[in-house]
Amino acid sequence: MRTFYPEIEPYDSGHLEVGDGQAVYWETSGNPEGKPVVFLHGGPGGGTSSAHRRLFDPARYRIVLVDQRGCGRSTPHASEPDADLSANTTWHLVADLEKIREHLGIDRWQVFGGSWGSALALAYAETHPERVTELVLRGIFTLRRVELDWFYEGGAAAVFPDLWEGFLEPVPVEERAHLIRAYSVLLNDPDPAVHGPAAIAWSRWESSTITLRPSESTVARFTEPGFAVAFARIENHYFMNGGWWDEGQLIRDAPKLAGIPTVIVQGRYDMCTPPMTAWALAEAMPHAELRMIPDAGHAFDEPGILDALIDATDRFAS
Repeated sequence: MRTFYPEIEPYDSGHLEVGDGQAVYWETSGNPEGKPVVFLHGGPGGGTSSAHRRLFDPARYRIVLVDQRGCGRSTPHASEPDADLSANTTWHLVADLEKIREHLGIDRWQVFGGSWGSALALAYAETHPERVTELVLRGIFTLRRVELDWFYEGGAAAVFPDLWEGFLEPVPVEERAHLIRAYSVLLNDPDPAVHGPAAIAWSRWESSTITLRPSESTVARFTEPGFAVAFARIENHYFMNGGWWDEGQLIRDAPKLAGIPTVIVQGRYDMCTPPMTAWALAEAMPHAELRMIPDAGHAFDEPGILDALIDATDRFAS
C-alpha cells in the first residue's frame, strides 16, 4: 500500500499578478529538472497544503502547487468583508494556469486534480489539450445539476439526516426550497453576524461528510472562520453560476482528451461526489483507467485512494 512521500519544502515560490487586481500564489518543489506536474486543489476555495506536494516522487517531479483566486495564499482573499468575486470564474482560473505555466517556462505538464480540481483539470485540458501530458483525476465533480442537488439540495440528507439539520439551521424555513440560492444571500450579506455562521454551517456540512469515517481535524480546519468564509463564498459563487459552462459540458467534451493518458480514482462511498459522475466520465473516455476504491469516501488521503493516486503518479513519472 503506497503512502505519502516524505515532507519537502518549496525551492521557489511567488505571487503572479494575473490581472483584475488578483495575485495568484504558486510554488515549486521536488526536482527542478523533473517532469512538470500541476496540482489543482478542490473546493473551489480549498487552497493547497504541504501534503499535496507529497503525492509525487520529489526525485522525478517538478511539483507546481497553485492557490486559485481568492483562497489560500492568493490575494485578495474571499474572506475579506468587501470581497468581489466577479473576476473569479472557471475561465479566469484556466487563463491563470496558462500564465503560470508560461511564467515557469514549462511547455507541457501533467495535470492532477481532485474534487473541484477534477472539474478545473477537465476544463483546462479541454481548452489546452496540447499542454497536457497526462491527467490524474480523483473524486469526479462536474457541477451538473444532479450533482449539486444531491449534495447541497437534500439528496445526501438521506444518509446524514443529523448533519443535514446543521446545514439547514441558518436558512429561514421559507427559503429552504432552493438552498444554494438561499446560502448565496446569506454568504454575501456584509454583516459578519450573518455570513459568518452561514459559512461555518456550509463548511461543517462538507467537512463532516467527505471522509469515510468522521475526522475531527478535518472539520476543525474547514470551520476556522477565515477559511470557512472564503471556502463557502467561492463554492457557492461557482455553483450559482453552474461553473460558467453548459450543463454536462465537461463530460460531453471529454472525447477531445482521447490522446491524453488518464487515470480516474473514485471512492465507492464518496458522499460528496458520488461514483455516478466518475462512471459517466469514464464512459466518455474509454481510454481512461477507472480505479473504483471499494472502501473509501471522498478524501484524497484515505488509504485506498492515496495508494491509487501515487500508483498513477509513479507510473506517469517516466
